[in-house]
Amino acid sequence: MGTGWSLSSITTSWVDPVATLGAGTMTALVPDSVMTALSLGIARRYVGREVTVTLQGVPVTARLGSFRVRRQGAHFESRARLTGIDWGGHALEEVTAVANGVRLVPGAPTRVRTAQIDLEGRVALSALLAQVNLQSNLDWILFAEESGLIRAEHRHRRLTALVDASIADDVLRIEVIRARWRGVPVPGRYLPAPVIPLPPLPNDARNVRATRDGHVVRFTLEIPMLSSSFDLTQLLRLIG
Repeated sequence: MGTGWSLSSITTSWVDPVATLGAGTMTALVPDSVMTALSLGIARRYVGREVTVTLQGVPVTARLGSFRVRRQGAHFESRARLTGIDWGGHALEEVTAVANGVRLVPGAPTRVRTAQIDLEGRVALSALLAQVNLQSNLDWILFAEESGLIRAEHRHRRLTALVDASIADDVLRIEVIRARWRGVPVPGRYLPAPVIPLPPLPNDARNVRATRDGHVVRFTLEIPMLSSSFDLTQLLRLIG
C-alpha cells in the first residue's frame, strides 16, 4: 500500500482498539495506549516526508509537517499540518486538518467516526486565479495586481474592473472598487456589489470563510460527520 493509503487512514488510524488482531490478542490495551502507539508510529514514519493520499477519489500529494493526537473527554482529536499540497492539480501552500470528536466503534474491522473535520489553509492568490480562469463558462479573466487586489477583464466587452472578494458561510461577496468601460470610468453608483451563493461542496462540506491577505487567500472549511474503517494489522505493519 506504500504511502498511497486513504486520507481516513491517516487521520483516524490511531484510535483503533486493536480488535482486528484476533480474539484475545492485545485486547487489554486501553484506547489511549493504542492511540499513542499509532500516532507516534505515523509521526516517526511520515513526518517530513511526501505522502500521497486519496480524497473523494482525487489524488492528493503533500509533505506532512506534523501530526499529533490528544484526548478530549470521551473522544479524541487529531491535528495534521500539510505543506506543498497538490490536490488533483490544484496547488495549496499549507493546510491544517483537525479531526474533532473522534470516537471508536469496536468490531472487525473497527469503525472510526468523527463529529467534524476543520480545514484551515492558505493558497497563493495567483494560483487560485489561474484555476478560476480555466472555467469555460466564466465571462471574465482574472489577474492578481501588485497591490494584491484582483483585476477582472471581460472576455467579450471592453470592460475592466478592480475588485476584492471574500467568502462567508457559503456566500461569495465581491467588492467592485473601480471599473472602466472602453477606458471611461464608470460612476460608483453604477457599480454593484454582487452577493453570490456558492454551489454545494461534496459531503456537505461548508465554506466557513475565505479572505485575501495580501497575495495569499486564507480559508476555512468544515466537513461534517464522517465514518470509516480500515485493517489495523496492515497499518501496524506499515508503521512498525
